[in-house]
Amino acid sequence: MKHLLHRPLVILIVVLMLAALACQFSLPDLSNLLAQSPTSENTFPQPEALPTLQVSSNLLSQQDALISLYQSVSPGVVSIAVATDQGGGLASGFVIDKEGHIVTNYHVVQDATYMEVSFTSGFKAVADVVGVDTDSDLAVIQVDAPEDELVPLALGDSDSLQVGQYVVAIGNPFGYNGSMSVGVVSSLGRTLDSMNESPGSGQFFSAGDIIQTDAAINPGNSGGPLLNLQGEVVGVNRAIESFNFDQQGRSLNSGIAFAVSSNIVKRVVPSLISQGHYDYPYLGITSVSNLTLADAKQLGLENANGALVSEVADGGPADQAGVQANDMIIAMDGIPMKNFDQMIAYLFGRKNPGDTARLTVIRNGQQLEIDLVLGARP
Repeated sequence: MKHLLHRPLVILIVVLMLAALACQFSLPDLSNLLAQSPTSENTFPQPEALPTLQVSSNLLSQQDALISLYQSVSPGVVSIAVATDQGGGLASGFVIDKEGHIVTNYHVVQDATYMEVSFTSGFKAVADVVGVDTDSDLAVIQVDAPEDELVPLALGDSDSLQVGQYVVAIGNPFGYNGSMSVGVVSSLGRTLDSMNESPGSGQFFSAGDIIQTDAAINPGNSGGPLLNLQGEVVGVNRAIESFNFDQQGRSLNSGIAFAVSSNIVKRVVPSLISQGHYDYPYLGITSVSNLTLADAKQLGLENANGALVSEVADGGPADQAGVQANDMIIAMDGIPMKNFDQMIAYLFGRKNPGDTARLTVIRNGQQLEIDLVLGARP
């Protein structure tokens, strides 16, 4: 292999020879050439101007609306750090009034030994539990904070929501406080298992009037607001459906998330503040939803629309009114009910313990009207 270690010596000799020649010959006057050389400003050709990017005014207005929404709403959204005997966690919540009441989920405060609330300004305060609702997974906590830190968020009308409507979630996913995500309403009137177990049955009561959305909801979003584009709270983010987990075993967003409707919040929260609990109307039945046509035919029914009674609780309101297993409830108070989910949403949103509900049922091919006095859930 040849090496280039001697190349500097060769170069030096050549340079010395050129210098000697330069001493024998005079160099030409370059002043005229330098004067004629182009200026530095014109040395490089200028590129043609790029065309102006055209963005639709509608898209820009939507962007401006989201920016404005976040700026006005985020001061009312808080992060909640919770300590329990088993460890700790992070969650979200939002201010509901100037008295320092904050709405979040029951499962956020469950077994809490200490809670610390952080505002977007950086202000922090210790929180105490005021009231809890295991049926809809809601809770109210309270902090002692300066009035200018408390920015109450307005509750919207969740009954006016439509599938496909844009919604916004703001919360504390994975500890990234003040995070915003955007999605749509995927479905309305869903039911989830509550955190209230039916006595002696080993089963949990149903929580109704649940909003389904594809807005990105992750661990830490629990208890935070789901908002419409007017900045009104239309739901409280509660849970996600997922088969994806992180290294800590936490469920990850898969595009299916659930929120407690704001109209449930409107009914429950005042009672949690004043009494510490809320009583839900109680039918005393177990129902089967989404029957197949084959199932309906086997039961002698013309179609599968309605809530099929699979079990009646002994001594409950339905039992006392004469409701029987295999009755198909097709309407309540004259309003058609296509499934159990719709019936629970109607009960939660419109009825109270002690109210009378008129059930329209199909029994052995005959239509019956049954008046039932609603109880309170145990």
